[in-house]
Amino acid sequence: MDRELLRAFVAVAETEGFSAAANMLNRTQSAVSLQIKRLEERVGATLFFRTSRAVALTEKGARLLPFARQLLHLEEQARASIAPEPLREVIRFGLTEEHATAYLPHILNVMARAHPGVQIRIVCGISSGLVQAFQDGKLDLVLAVRHQPIQTGRILGVEPMLWVAKEDFEAPPHAPLPLVLNPEGCIFRAHALAAIGGAGRTWREPYVSGSPTGVNVAVQSGLALTIKTPRSVPDGCVDIGDRLGLPQLGLAEIEMHVSPAHIGDAFQTLVQEVDQVCR
Repeated sequence: MDRELLRAFVAVAETEGFSAAANMLNRTQSAVSLQIKRLEERVGATLFFRTSRAVALTEKGARLLPFARQLLHLEEQARASIAPEPLREVIRFGLTEEHATAYLPHILNVMARAHPGVQIRIVCGISSGLVQAFQDGKLDLVLAVRHQPIQTGRILGVEPMLWVAKEDFEAPPHAPLPLVLNPEGCIFRAHALAAIGGAGRTWREPYVSGSPTGVNVAVQSGLALTIKTPRSVPDGCVDIGDRLGLPQLGLAEIEMHVSPAHIGDAFQTLVQEVDQVCR
């Protein structure tokens, strides 16, 4: 059956009048009357009793009404099922895995409440790679550890770097220190090797991992030591630098890179939350 004829039929039945139905459908009263006439011709039955004061369904009209409503509802569902999704703001957010572990639970909860329609595409990686992706236009917002001054980077705070190992870790005297570090390109790795070299200590590298999990397993197993900030020291591990007489490592600068091309409300909320949790 014709959708427009059914809509007119349901509107007249629900408003109990052609004039009111015409207003609902944004049509003229004569147009609605014509639609009802066409529908009656197609079904071969009179659907309304018409008087000067009222319009009422006939017995056959009453039988048709629930089916007409159901057909219109099914058509709406069918249209919705194949309609393209509405456009929504998409934010590409890059951060290190350790920052993600520390800050994402809070940030995502805030964003879900404030901007439920936004899509946040989360990319985790090493800081240098994230910054390069930002400069290549592949990310809109980056939270990273600063490797070198870049114009787009804004310092949010600093964190001390620590020598971290299992609580009962013992380094054999005069033997190379066993280290587990991120691959080349990590600022923590560069600080660690420069500090050890400057202190005249020897070292070996039995494990290398770009994943915090890979690093943490080796450290928690007592097989090696690594470099961490206080917020990312794994369970069962401690700052072991003083006990082993290791050189100081200095501070890591935490920076944020923000794309000027994004001006949406959701993006601004995300930037504010990242700024706040890092201070």
